[in-house]
Amino acid sequence: MTGEHDTGRQASAAPAIELRGISKAFGPVQANKDISITVAPGTIHGIIGENGAGKSTLMSILYGFYKADSGKIFIKGRETRIPDSQAAISAGIGMVFQHFKLVENFTVLENVILGAEDGRLLKPSLAKARKSLEELAEEYELHVKPDAKIEDIGVGMQQRVEILKALYRQADILILDEPTGVLTPAEADQLFRILARLKEEGKTIILITHKLREIMEITDTVSVMRRGEMVETVKTDETSPEQLAELMVGRKVLLRVAKSPAQPGNAVLNVKGLKVTDSQGVERLRGIDLTVRAGEIVGLAGVAGNGQSELLEVLGGIREARGEVRVNGQPLTLSGSGANGRDRRAAGIGHVPEDRQREGLIMDYAAWENMIFGYHRDPSTGRGVLMNNAAIMAEARDKMGRFDVRPPDEKLSAKNFSGGNQQKIVLAREIERNPDILLIGQPTRGVDIGAIEFIHSQIIRLRDEGKAILLVSVELDEIMSLSDRIAVMFDGKIMGERRPDETDETELGLLMAGIEGKPEDAFKAVEEAQFAQAAETEEEKHHG
Repeated sequence: MTGEHDTGRQASAAPAIELRGISKAFGPVQANKDISITVAPGTIHGIIGENGAGKSTLMSILYGFYKADSGKIFIKGRETRIPDSQAAISAGIGMVFQHFKLVENFTVLENVILGAEDGRLLKPSLAKARKSLEELAEEYELHVKPDAKIEDIGVGMQQRVEILKALYRQADILILDEPTGVLTPAEADQLFRILARLKEEGKTIILITHKLREIMEITDTVSVMRRGEMVETVKTDETSPEQLAELMVGRKVLLRVAKSPAQPGNAVLNVKGLKVTDSQGVERLRGIDLTVRAGEIVGLAGVAGNGQSELLEVLGGIREARGEVRVNGQPLTLSGSGANGRDRRAAGIGHVPEDRQREGLIMDYAAWENMIFGYHRDPSTGRGVLMNNAAIMAEARDKMGRFDVRPPDEKLSAKNFSGGNQQKIVLAREIERNPDILLIGQPTRGVDIGAIEFIHSQIIRLRDEGKAILLVSVELDEIMSLSDRIAVMFDGKIMGERRPDETDETELGLLMAGIEGKPEDAFKAVEEAQFAQAAETEEEKHHG
Protein backbone atom coordinates (compact mmCIF):
# COMPACT_ATOMS: atom_id res chain seq x y z
CA MET A 1 0.00 0.00 0.00
CA THR A 2 2.78 2.39 0.88
CA GLY A 3 4.55 1.75 -2.40
CA GLU A 4 1.34 2.39 -4.39
CA HIS A 5 0.76 5.63 -2.48
CA ASP A 6 4.33 6.84 -3.14
CA THR A 7 4.05 5.96 -6.83
CA GLY A 8 0.83 7.95 -7.16
CA ARG A 9 2.35 10.93 -5.37
CA GLN A 10 5.44 10.85 -7.63
CA ALA A 11 3.25 10.62 -10.76
CA SER A 12 1.14 13.59 -9.68
CA ALA A 13 4.29 15.62 -9.03
CA ALA A 14 5.78 14.88 -12.46
CA PRO A 15 5.91 17.85 -14.86
CA ALA A 16 3.14 17.95 -17.47
CA ILE A 17 5.84 18.67 -20.05
CA GLU A 18 9.60 18.55 -19.89
CA LEU A 19 11.81 19.33 -22.87
CA ARG A 20 15.51 18.52 -22.50
CA GLY A 21 18.23 19.82 -24.80
CA ILE A 22 15.99 20.47 -27.81
CA SER A 23 17.87 21.69 -30.88
CA LYS A 24 16.59 22.31 -34.39
CA ALA A 25 18.32 23.86 -37.42
CA PHE A 26 16.99 24.76 -40.83
CA GLY A 27 20.10 24.75 -42.98
CA PRO A 28 22.50 27.32 -41.52
CA VAL A 29 19.78 28.84 -39.28
CA GLN A 30 19.74 27.50 -35.72
CA ALA A 31 16.09 27.94 -34.74
CA ASN A 32 16.38 26.18 -31.36
CA LYS A 33 19.62 25.65 -29.49
CA ASP A 34 19.79 23.24 -26.54
CA ILE A 35 16.47 24.35 -25.06
CA SER A 36 15.23 22.88 -21.81
CA ILE A 37 11.91 23.83 -20.24
CA THR A 38 9.64 22.38 -17.56
CA VAL A 39 5.90 23.06 -17.39
CA ALA A 40 4.09 22.20 -14.17
CA PRO A 41 0.72 20.44 -14.40
CA GLY A 42 -2.41 22.52 -13.93
CA THR A 43 -0.69 25.83 -14.72
CA ILE A 44 -0.74 28.45 -17.47
CA HIS A 45 2.80 28.81 -18.79
CA GLY A 46 3.63 31.73 -21.08
CA ILE A 47 6.35 31.68 -23.74
CA ILE A 48 7.48 35.03 -25.14
CA GLY A 49 10.24 36.28 -27.38
CA GLU A 50 10.93 38.43 -30.40
CA ASN A 51 10.16 37.26 -33.92
CA GLY A 52 12.60 34.54 -34.86
CA ALA A 53 13.31 33.71 -31.21
CA GLY A 54 12.24 30.10 -31.87
CA LYS A 55 8.92 29.94 -29.95
CA SER A 56 6.82 28.55 -32.79
CA THR A 57 9.53 26.08 -33.83
CA LEU A 58 9.70 24.74 -30.27
CA MET A 59 5.93 24.30 -30.05
CA SER A 60 5.85 22.75 -33.53
CA ILE A 61 8.31 20.14 -32.28
CA LEU A 62 6.11 19.47 -29.26
CA TYR A 63 3.05 19.10 -31.50
CA GLY A 64 4.83 16.86 -34.01
CA PHE A 65 5.06 19.26 -36.96
CA TYR A 66 8.86 19.23 -36.82
CA LYS A 67 11.31 16.62 -35.61
CA ALA A 68 14.06 17.88 -33.31
CA ASP A 69 17.67 17.31 -34.39
CA SER A 70 18.47 16.38 -30.79
CA GLY A 71 16.86 16.36 -27.38
CA LYS A 72 14.11 14.53 -25.53
CA ILE A 73 10.43 15.13 -24.75
CA PHE A 74 8.82 13.93 -21.51
CA ILE A 75 5.04 13.99 -21.03
CA LYS A 76 3.87 13.45 -17.44
CA GLY A 77 7.26 12.04 -16.52
CA ARG A 78 7.55 9.57 -19.41
CA GLU A 79 9.84 10.00 -22.40
CA THR A 80 7.58 10.32 -25.44
CA ARG A 81 8.32 10.25 -29.15
CA ILE A 82 6.17 12.69 -31.12
CA PRO A 83 6.85 12.10 -34.84
CA ASP A 84 3.58 13.69 -35.98
CA SER A 85 0.51 15.57 -34.74
CA GLN A 86 -1.47 12.34 -34.33
CA ALA A 87 1.13 11.15 -31.84
CA ALA A 88 0.83 14.49 -30.01
CA ILE A 89 -2.96 14.10 -29.81
CA SER A 90 -2.52 10.54 -28.52
CA ALA A 91 -0.18 11.95 -25.84
CA GLY A 92 -2.94 14.32 -24.70
CA ILE A 93 -1.66 17.47 -26.45
CA GLY A 94 -3.97 19.82 -28.34
CA MET A 95 -3.01 22.97 -30.23
CA VAL A 96 -5.13 26.01 -31.11
CA PHE A 97 -3.44 27.81 -33.97
CA GLN A 98 -3.42 31.53 -34.60
CA HIS A 99 -5.25 30.89 -37.89
CA PHE A 100 -8.04 28.46 -37.13
CA LYS A 101 -8.13 25.05 -38.85
CA LEU A 102 -11.91 24.87 -39.37
CA VAL A 103 -14.00 23.94 -42.40
CA GLU A 104 -16.11 27.03 -43.07
CA ASN A 105 -19.19 25.31 -44.52
CA PHE A 106 -19.29 22.56 -41.87
CA THR A 107 -21.24 22.87 -38.64
CA VAL A 108 -19.64 23.23 -35.22
CA LEU A 109 -20.47 19.60 -34.50
CA GLU A 110 -19.00 18.35 -37.78
CA ASN A 111 -15.79 20.27 -37.19
CA VAL A 112 -15.41 18.88 -33.69
CA ILE A 113 -15.58 15.23 -34.81
CA LEU A 114 -13.65 15.72 -38.07
CA GLY A 115 -10.79 13.24 -38.00
CA ALA A 116 -12.08 11.61 -34.80
CA GLU A 117 -15.13 9.75 -36.14
CA ASP A 118 -16.14 6.39 -34.66
CA GLY A 119 -16.20 4.00 -37.62
CA ARG A 120 -17.68 4.52 -41.04
CA LEU A 121 -21.18 5.57 -40.00
CA LEU A 122 -21.38 9.29 -39.32
CA LYS A 123 -24.73 9.39 -37.55
CA PRO A 124 -23.64 7.54 -34.36
CA SER A 125 -20.48 9.69 -34.23
CA LEU A 126 -22.55 12.87 -34.43
CA ALA A 127 -24.94 11.70 -31.72
CA LYS A 128 -22.06 10.79 -29.39
CA ALA A 129 -20.24 14.05 -30.15
CA ARG A 130 -23.36 16.12 -29.52
CA LYS A 131 -23.70 14.67 -26.01
CA SER A 132 -19.97 15.12 -25.31
CA LEU A 133 -20.09 18.68 -26.66
CA GLU A 134 -22.96 19.57 -24.34
CA GLU A 135 -21.05 18.16 -21.34
CA LEU A 136 -17.80 19.95 -22.27
CA ALA A 137 -19.60 23.22 -22.96
CA GLU A 138 -21.28 23.07 -19.56
CA GLU A 139 -18.15 22.05 -17.67
CA TYR A 140 -15.85 24.68 -19.17
CA GLU A 141 -18.37 27.42 -20.06
CA LEU A 142 -17.63 26.94 -23.76
CA HIS A 143 -21.20 27.38 -24.96
CA VAL A 144 -21.69 27.10 -28.71
CA LYS A 145 -24.52 26.19 -31.08
CA PRO A 146 -23.66 22.68 -32.37
CA ASP A 147 -25.62 23.09 -35.61
CA ALA A 148 -24.36 26.55 -36.52
CA LYS A 149 -22.05 26.69 -39.54
CA ILE A 150 -18.56 28.06 -38.94
CA GLU A 151 -19.03 30.71 -41.65
CA ASP A 152 -22.00 32.09 -39.70
CA ILE A 153 -20.36 32.57 -36.30
CA GLY A 154 -17.82 35.13 -35.08
CA VAL A 155 -14.14 34.51 -34.49
CA GLY A 156 -14.62 34.33 -30.72
CA MET A 157 -17.03 31.44 -31.17
CA GLN A 158 -14.72 29.82 -33.73
CA GLN A 159 -11.93 29.84 -31.19
CA ARG A 160 -14.20 28.06 -28.72
CA VAL A 161 -14.78 25.39 -31.35
CA GLU A 162 -11.02 24.90 -31.70
CA ILE A 163 -10.69 24.48 -27.92
CA LEU A 164 -13.65 22.07 -27.87
CA LYS A 165 -12.01 20.05 -30.66
CA ALA A 166 -8.93 19.57 -28.50
CA LEU A 167 -10.97 18.72 -25.38
CA TYR A 168 -13.12 16.26 -27.35
CA ARG A 169 -9.89 14.47 -28.24
CA GLN A 170 -9.19 14.33 -24.48
CA ALA A 171 -6.32 16.82 -24.45
CA ASP A 172 -4.86 17.53 -21.02
CA ILE A 173 -2.28 19.95 -22.44
CA LEU A 174 -3.36 22.88 -24.62
CA ILE A 175 -1.00 25.03 -26.69
CA LEU A 176 -2.46 28.38 -27.78
CA ASP A 177 -0.57 30.40 -30.39
CA GLU A 178 -1.33 34.16 -30.27
CA PRO A 179 -4.94 33.41 -29.25
CA THR A 180 -6.19 37.01 -28.96
CA GLY A 181 -4.91 38.32 -32.29
CA VAL A 182 -8.39 38.32 -33.86
CA LEU A 183 -10.52 38.93 -30.75
CA THR A 184 -12.19 42.03 -29.38
CA PRO A 185 -11.16 42.96 -25.82
CA ALA A 186 -14.42 41.54 -24.44
CA GLU A 187 -13.84 38.27 -26.29
CA ALA A 188 -10.25 38.16 -25.01
CA ASP A 189 -11.49 38.64 -21.44
CA GLN A 190 -13.92 35.75 -21.89
CA LEU A 191 -11.12 33.59 -23.31
CA PHE A 192 -9.05 34.28 -20.19
CA ARG A 193 -11.99 33.23 -18.01
CA ILE A 194 -12.22 30.00 -20.01
CA LEU A 195 -8.49 29.37 -19.61
CA ALA A 196 -8.73 29.98 -15.88
CA ARG A 197 -11.59 27.46 -15.71
CA LEU A 198 -9.56 24.91 -17.68
CA LYS A 199 -6.68 25.40 -15.25
CA GLU A 200 -9.02 24.85 -12.29
CA GLU A 201 -10.04 21.54 -13.86
CA GLY A 202 -6.40 20.45 -14.00
CA LYS A 203 -5.57 21.24 -17.62
CA THR A 204 -2.10 22.53 -18.48
CA ILE A 205 -1.91 25.48 -20.88
CA ILE A 206 1.00 26.90 -22.86
CA LEU A 207 0.33 30.43 -24.09
CA ILE A 208 2.45 31.92 -26.88
CA THR A 209 1.87 35.66 -27.14
CA HIS A 210 3.77 38.88 -27.77
CA LYS A 211 1.39 40.87 -25.55
CA LEU A 212 3.06 41.43 -22.22
CA ARG A 213 -0.17 42.62 -20.61
CA GLU A 214 -1.74 39.23 -21.32
CA ILE A 215 1.27 37.40 -19.92
CA MET A 216 1.02 39.38 -16.68
CA GLU A 217 -2.74 38.91 -16.45
CA ILE A 218 -3.22 35.19 -17.07
CA THR A 219 0.00 33.17 -16.66
CA ASP A 220 1.56 31.54 -13.60
CA THR A 221 5.04 31.20 -15.10
CA VAL A 222 6.71 32.72 -18.14
CA SER A 223 9.71 31.59 -20.20
CA VAL A 224 11.63 34.09 -22.30
CA MET A 225 13.40 33.07 -25.52
CA ARG A 226 15.96 35.05 -27.49
CA ARG A 227 17.73 34.07 -30.71
CA GLY A 228 16.80 30.42 -30.45
CA GLU A 229 17.87 30.01 -26.81
CA MET A 230 16.01 29.93 -23.51
CA VAL A 231 17.02 33.04 -21.58
CA GLU A 232 15.10 32.67 -18.34
CA THR A 233 11.98 31.23 -16.73
CA VAL A 234 10.36 33.27 -13.94
CA LYS A 235 7.21 33.27 -11.86
CA THR A 236 4.86 35.85 -13.31
CA ASP A 237 4.10 37.47 -9.97
CA GLU A 238 7.84 38.01 -9.41
CA THR A 239 8.50 39.94 -12.62
CA SER A 240 7.23 42.98 -14.55
CA PRO A 241 6.53 43.91 -18.20
CA GLU A 242 9.67 46.06 -18.22
CA GLN A 243 11.86 43.20 -17.00
CA LEU A 244 10.35 40.77 -19.52
CA ALA A 245 10.88 43.24 -22.37
CA GLU A 246 14.50 43.67 -21.37
CA LEU A 247 14.99 39.88 -21.27
CA MET A 248 13.43 39.56 -24.74
CA VAL A 249 15.52 42.26 -26.39
CA GLY A 250 18.66 42.29 -24.29
CA ARG A 251 18.36 45.97 -23.40
CA LYS A 252 15.95 48.34 -21.68
CA VAL A 253 12.86 49.11 -23.76
CA LEU A 254 10.43 52.02 -23.43
CA LEU A 255 7.02 50.31 -23.36
CA ARG A 256 4.89 53.45 -23.16
CA VAL A 257 4.74 55.98 -25.97
CA ALA A 258 6.04 59.34 -24.75
CA LYS A 259 4.14 62.16 -26.44
CA SER A 260 2.89 65.66 -25.74
CA PRO A 261 -0.75 66.67 -26.35
CA ALA A 262 -1.65 67.10 -30.03
CA GLN A 263 -1.97 70.53 -31.56
CA PRO A 264 -4.43 69.88 -34.43
CA GLY A 265 -4.49 72.36 -37.31
CA ASN A 266 -6.55 72.54 -40.48
CA ALA A 267 -8.33 69.52 -41.89
CA VAL A 268 -6.03 67.68 -44.32
CA LEU A 269 -8.30 64.72 -45.11
CA ASN A 270 -12.09 64.95 -45.48
CA VAL A 271 -14.10 61.82 -46.29
CA LYS A 272 -17.87 61.99 -46.89
CA GLY A 273 -20.32 59.23 -47.72
CA LEU A 274 -17.62 56.81 -48.89
CA LYS A 275 -18.95 53.49 -50.16
CA VAL A 276 -17.22 50.41 -51.56
CA THR A 277 -18.82 47.31 -53.07
CA ASP A 278 -16.63 44.27 -53.72
CA SER A 279 -16.63 41.97 -56.74
CA GLN A 280 -19.26 39.71 -55.10
CA GLY A 281 -21.62 42.65 -54.63
CA VAL A 282 -21.02 42.91 -50.86
CA GLU A 283 -20.91 46.46 -49.51
CA ARG A 284 -17.63 46.76 -47.60
CA LEU A 285 -17.83 50.49 -46.79
CA ARG A 286 -21.28 51.83 -46.03
CA GLY A 287 -21.09 55.61 -45.97
CA ILE A 288 -17.89 56.58 -44.15
CA ASP A 289 -17.51 60.13 -42.86
CA LEU A 290 -14.08 60.98 -41.43
CA THR A 291 -11.79 63.97 -40.90
CA VAL A 292 -8.06 63.96 -40.09
CA ARG A 293 -6.33 67.23 -39.21
CA ALA A 294 -2.74 68.36 -39.46
CA GLY A 295 -0.76 67.50 -36.33
CA GLU A 296 -2.99 64.66 -35.11
CA ILE A 297 -3.17 60.88 -35.23
CA VAL A 298 -6.58 59.36 -35.86
CA GLY A 299 -6.63 55.66 -35.04
CA LEU A 300 -9.05 53.26 -36.72
CA ALA A 301 -9.93 50.48 -34.28
CA GLY A 302 -11.80 47.34 -35.20
CA VAL A 303 -11.56 43.60 -35.64
CA ALA A 304 -9.96 42.75 -39.00
CA GLY A 305 -12.46 42.51 -41.85
CA ASN A 306 -14.74 45.38 -40.88
CA GLY A 307 -13.72 47.83 -43.60
CA GLN A 308 -10.47 49.32 -42.34
CA SER A 309 -8.42 47.69 -45.12
CA GLU A 310 -10.84 48.84 -47.83
CA LEU A 311 -10.72 52.41 -46.51
CA LEU A 312 -6.92 52.49 -46.68
CA GLU A 313 -6.98 50.96 -50.16
CA VAL A 314 -9.37 53.65 -51.44
CA LEU A 315 -7.31 56.47 -49.92
CA GLY A 316 -4.10 54.89 -51.25
CA GLY A 317 -5.43 54.59 -54.80
CA ILE A 318 -5.62 50.78 -54.84
CA ARG A 319 -9.43 50.38 -54.84
CA GLU A 320 -12.28 52.30 -56.50
CA ALA A 321 -15.14 53.78 -54.50
CA ARG A 322 -18.15 56.10 -54.50
CA GLY A 323 -18.43 59.23 -52.40
CA GLU A 324 -16.18 62.21 -51.78
CA VAL A 325 -12.58 62.46 -50.56
CA ARG A 326 -10.64 65.71 -50.33
CA VAL A 327 -7.00 66.27 -49.41
CA ASN A 328 -6.15 69.87 -48.51
CA GLY A 329 -9.48 70.84 -50.06
CA GLN A 330 -8.76 69.21 -53.41
CA PRO A 331 -11.01 66.32 -54.54
CA LEU A 332 -9.48 62.91 -55.25
CA THR A 333 -10.54 60.80 -58.21
CA LEU A 334 -12.20 57.66 -56.79
CA SER A 335 -12.71 55.65 -59.98
CA GLY A 336 -11.17 55.20 -63.39
CA SER A 337 -7.59 55.93 -64.44
CA GLY A 338 -7.09 58.75 -61.93
CA ALA A 339 -7.64 56.44 -58.94
CA ASN A 340 -4.05 55.27 -58.60
CA GLY A 341 -1.08 55.45 -56.26
CA ARG A 342 0.86 57.87 -58.44
CA ASP A 343 -1.88 60.52 -58.30
CA ARG A 344 -2.31 59.94 -54.57
CA ARG A 345 1.39 60.60 -53.97
CA ALA A 346 1.15 63.75 -56.06
CA ALA A 347 -1.73 64.86 -53.82
CA GLY A 348 0.49 64.57 -50.75
CA ILE A 349 -0.49 61.10 -49.51
CA GLY A 350 2.07 58.65 -48.18
CA HIS A 351 0.99 55.04 -47.70
CA VAL A 352 2.47 52.29 -45.53
CA PRO A 353 0.27 49.31 -46.55
CA GLU A 354 -0.96 46.64 -44.16
CA ASP A 355 0.89 43.82 -45.93
CA ARG A 356 4.44 45.08 -46.44
CA GLN A 357 5.59 42.00 -48.35
CA ARG A 358 2.72 41.91 -50.86
CA GLU A 359 1.98 45.61 -51.23
CA GLY A 360 4.92 47.55 -49.81
CA LEU A 361 8.00 45.77 -51.16
CA ILE A 362 9.25 43.66 -54.04
CA MET A 363 11.00 41.01 -52.02
CA ASP A 364 13.60 39.98 -54.62
CA TYR A 365 14.72 43.57 -55.23
CA ALA A 366 17.44 45.35 -53.25
CA ALA A 367 16.71 47.74 -50.39
CA TRP A 368 17.83 50.77 -52.42
CA GLU A 369 15.43 49.86 -55.23
CA ASN A 370 12.55 49.36 -52.79
CA MET A 371 13.27 52.75 -51.24
CA ILE A 372 12.59 54.48 -54.56
CA PHE A 373 9.55 52.52 -55.76
CA GLY A 374 6.59 54.79 -56.41
CA TYR A 375 8.89 57.80 -56.52
CA HIS A 376 11.14 56.65 -59.35
CA ARG A 377 9.68 59.26 -61.74
CA ASP A 378 10.60 62.09 -59.38
CA PRO A 379 13.02 64.55 -61.08
CA SER A 380 15.50 64.08 -58.23
CA THR A 381 16.15 60.48 -59.32
CA GLY A 382 17.50 61.41 -62.75
CA ARG A 383 16.38 62.58 -66.17
CA GLY A 384 13.91 60.76 -68.38
CA VAL A 385 14.48 57.00 -68.39
CA LEU A 386 18.03 57.41 -67.05
CA MET A 387 18.18 57.12 -63.27
CA ASN A 388 21.09 58.24 -61.15
CA ASN A 389 21.60 54.94 -59.35
CA ALA A 390 24.66 56.12 -57.44
CA ALA A 391 22.71 59.04 -55.96
CA ILE A 392 19.71 56.80 -55.18
CA MET A 393 21.97 54.31 -53.38
CA ALA A 394 23.61 57.08 -51.38
CA GLU A 395 20.22 58.42 -50.36
CA ALA A 396 19.10 54.89 -49.40
CA ARG A 397 22.19 54.51 -47.20
CA ASP A 398 21.36 57.77 -45.43
CA LYS A 399 17.74 56.69 -44.86
CA MET A 400 18.82 53.30 -43.56
CA GLY A 401 21.09 55.04 -41.08
CA ARG A 402 18.38 57.43 -39.90
CA PHE A 403 15.83 54.61 -39.53
CA ASP A 404 18.26 52.16 -37.94
CA VAL A 405 17.76 49.49 -40.63
CA ARG A 406 19.90 46.45 -39.86
CA PRO A 407 22.07 45.38 -41.54
CA PRO A 408 22.69 48.84 -43.13
CA ASP A 409 23.34 47.31 -46.57
CA GLU A 410 21.37 49.00 -49.33
CA LYS A 411 22.30 46.27 -51.83
CA LEU A 412 20.79 43.46 -49.77
CA SER A 413 17.50 41.98 -51.07
CA ALA A 414 14.39 42.91 -49.10
CA LYS A 415 13.68 39.23 -48.42
CA ASN A 416 16.92 38.98 -46.43
CA PHE A 417 15.83 41.56 -43.83
CA SER A 418 13.76 40.69 -40.76
CA GLY A 419 10.11 41.77 -40.65
CA GLY A 420 10.90 44.76 -38.46
CA ASN A 421 13.64 45.98 -40.77
CA GLN A 422 11.44 45.47 -43.84
CA GLN A 423 8.87 47.69 -42.13
CA LYS A 424 11.53 50.33 -41.48
CA ILE A 425 12.43 50.34 -45.20
CA VAL A 426 8.80 51.06 -46.13
CA LEU A 427 8.47 53.70 -43.39
CA ALA A 428 11.69 55.39 -44.45
CA ARG A 429 10.53 55.56 -48.06
CA GLU A 430 7.14 57.08 -47.21
CA ILE A 431 8.05 59.35 -44.30
CA GLU A 432 11.14 60.85 -45.95
CA ARG A 433 8.98 62.04 -48.87
CA ASN A 434 7.37 64.52 -46.46
CA PRO A 435 3.68 63.69 -47.15
CA ASP A 436 0.86 65.90 -45.91
CA ILE A 437 -1.01 62.84 -44.71
CA LEU A 438 0.42 59.41 -43.96
CA LEU A 439 -1.76 56.30 -44.10
CA ILE A 440 -0.28 53.57 -41.91
CA GLY A 441 -1.70 50.05 -41.87
CA GLN A 442 -0.64 47.71 -39.06
CA PRO A 443 2.63 49.59 -38.35
CA THR A 444 4.06 46.94 -36.03
CA ARG A 445 2.49 43.70 -37.29
CA GLY A 446 5.03 40.92 -36.80
CA VAL A 447 7.61 43.42 -35.55
CA ASP A 448 10.02 42.87 -32.67
CA ILE A 449 9.47 44.83 -29.47
CA GLY A 450 12.66 46.86 -29.98
CA ALA A 451 11.59 47.90 -33.48
CA ILE A 452 8.10 48.74 -32.17
CA GLU A 453 9.63 51.34 -29.86
CA PHE A 454 11.47 52.95 -32.80
CA ILE A 455 8.47 52.89 -35.17
CA HIS A 456 6.21 54.50 -32.59
CA SER A 457 8.73 57.27 -32.00
CA GLN A 458 8.84 58.02 -35.75
CA ILE A 459 5.06 58.23 -35.97
CA ILE A 460 4.92 60.66 -33.05
CA ARG A 461 7.76 62.73 -34.56
CA LEU A 462 5.83 63.04 -37.82
CA ARG A 463 2.71 64.17 -35.98
CA ASP A 464 4.70 66.76 -34.03
CA GLU A 465 6.01 68.11 -37.34
CA GLY A 466 2.41 68.92 -38.29
CA LYS A 467 1.55 65.93 -40.46
CA ALA A 468 -1.86 64.24 -40.48
CA ILE A 469 -1.79 60.52 -39.73
CA LEU A 470 -4.47 57.87 -40.22
CA LEU A 471 -3.49 54.74 -38.32
CA VAL A 472 -5.05 51.30 -38.70
CA SER A 473 -4.11 48.62 -36.19
CA VAL A 474 -5.72 45.49 -34.76
CA GLU A 475 -3.66 46.07 -31.60
CA LEU A 476 -5.94 48.04 -29.31
CA ASP A 477 -3.04 48.89 -26.99
CA GLU A 478 -1.29 50.51 -29.95
CA ILE A 479 -4.40 52.45 -30.96
CA MET A 480 -4.93 53.69 -27.40
CA SER A 481 -1.28 54.63 -26.97
CA LEU A 482 -0.66 56.45 -30.26
CA SER A 483 -4.00 58.02 -31.20
CA ASP A 484 -5.27 61.49 -30.41
CA ARG A 485 -8.74 60.45 -31.61
CA ILE A 486 -10.10 56.94 -32.14
CA ALA A 487 -12.74 56.01 -34.72
CA VAL A 488 -14.18 52.52 -34.26
CA MET A 489 -15.28 50.54 -37.32
CA PHE A 490 -17.76 47.69 -37.46
CA ASP A 491 -19.35 46.13 -40.54
CA GLY A 492 -18.20 48.90 -42.89
CA LYS A 493 -19.43 51.75 -40.72
CA ILE A 494 -17.92 54.03 -38.09
CA MET A 495 -19.70 53.17 -34.85
CA GLY A 496 -18.37 56.20 -33.04
CA GLU A 497 -15.36 58.37 -32.16
CA ARG A 498 -13.68 58.62 -28.78
CA ARG A 499 -10.70 60.33 -27.20
CA PRO A 500 -8.25 57.88 -25.61
CA ASP A 501 -8.38 59.68 -22.25
CA GLU A 502 -12.19 59.53 -22.20
CA THR A 503 -12.75 55.85 -22.97
CA ASP A 504 -11.46 52.39 -22.08
CA GLU A 505 -10.94 49.02 -23.72
CA THR A 506 -14.35 47.75 -22.60
CA GLU A 507 -16.23 50.54 -24.37
CA LEU A 508 -14.07 50.32 -27.48
CA GLY A 509 -14.44 46.54 -27.50
CA LEU A 510 -18.23 46.83 -27.46
CA LEU A 511 -18.14 49.32 -30.33
CA MET A 512 -15.84 46.94 -32.22
CA ALA A 513 -18.56 44.30 -31.79
CA GLY A 514 -21.25 46.68 -33.05
CA ILE A 515 -22.71 47.39 -29.60
CA GLU A 516 -23.18 50.87 -28.20
CA GLY A 517 -23.24 51.67 -24.49
CA LYS A 518 -21.47 50.31 -21.41
CA PRO A 519 -23.34 47.30 -19.99
CA GLU A 520 -21.86 45.80 -16.81
CA ASP A 521 -21.33 42.43 -18.45
CA ALA A 522 -19.60 43.36 -21.71
CA PHE A 523 -19.04 39.85 -22.98
CA LYS A 524 -22.64 38.81 -22.39
CA ALA A 525 -23.76 41.52 -24.80
CA VAL A 526 -21.16 40.46 -27.37
CA GLU A 527 -22.13 36.81 -27.01
CA GLU A 528 -25.83 37.54 -27.42
CA ALA A 529 -25.09 39.54 -30.55
CA GLN A 530 -23.05 36.67 -32.02
CA PHE A 531 -25.80 34.13 -31.32
CA ALA A 532 -28.41 36.48 -32.76
CA GLN A 533 -26.31 36.95 -35.92
CA ALA A 534 -25.95 33.18 -36.36
CA ALA A 535 -29.70 32.67 -35.82
CA GLU A 536 -30.53 35.44 -38.29
CA THR A 537 -28.27 33.88 -40.91
CA GLU A 538 -29.92 30.49 -40.43
CA GLU A 539 -33.38 32.10 -40.73
CA GLU A 540 -32.41 33.84 -43.97
CA LYS A 541 -31.12 30.56 -45.44
CA HIS A 542 -34.33 28.77 -44.39
CA HIS A 543 -36.56 31.32 -46.13
CA GLY A 544 -34.12 31.77 -49.03
